[in-house]
Amino acid sequence: MVLILLRIYFPEGTNGKLECEGKLICNTIELPWKTNETKVSCIPEGKYFIRKRYSKKFQWHLEVLDVKNRSLILFHPANNALRELNGCIAPVTKLSGPGLGLMSRKAFAKLKSLVYKALEKEESVELIVKS
Repeated sequence: MVLILLRIYFPEGTNGKLECEGKLICNTIELPWKTNETKVSCIPEGKYFIRKRYSKKFQWHLEVLDVKNRSLILFHPANNALRELNGCIAPVTKLSGPGLGLMSRKAFAKLKSLVYKALEKEESVELIVKS
């Protein structure tokens, strides 16, 4: 499975559309681009793989692997990038401003279901981030 994250950058945050095979899965919000600085920047454009991950805070979620000079980059619910993200990607149902979105839990559930089904079939899940 290949997911494409198409980004638009703003000073206050990064908005995106996450697609699979040309179909929109959800919108996304991230921190603004600040040269890949830990906890204040979105991750660099490029190709990554995704795996399942569990934590007490987020329960079952998704981790973006092998991000240069970064660790624990996750897909998890959030509606405000500056307040709720440290470099992670939040799926949202609707964008409401730069780095802002609505109904993140609903969008995250949809994305997680799609990705987990592929992983259960032992498919690799690739994320391509571009603008």
